Amino acid sequence: MFEKNVTKVVQDCILDSGIQAKVVAQKINKPYSTLMREINPFDASAKLGAETLLEIMKVTHDIRPLQFMASEMGFSLETGNA
Repeated sequence: MFEKNVTKVVQDCILDSGIQAKVVAQKINKPYSTLMREINPFDASAKLGAETLLEIMKVTHDIRPLQFMASEMGFSLETGNA
């Protein structure tokens, strides 16, 4: 087991969403193979961009990546309707 990082949290966000990763890729207009590389915590050569991250959170309705990043910075998020 390895320490959680933002990439692993994003991977979990997609895998736990109940939406197939191919469908997520389609909804964010990204090739499936590229998305899978970008969310692979063991692939150091592929990077997930901020815009893609935002789109993933919108599609999956999961803000765990944002919560993780806030926590890493010493902050917490208060959820509510936007």
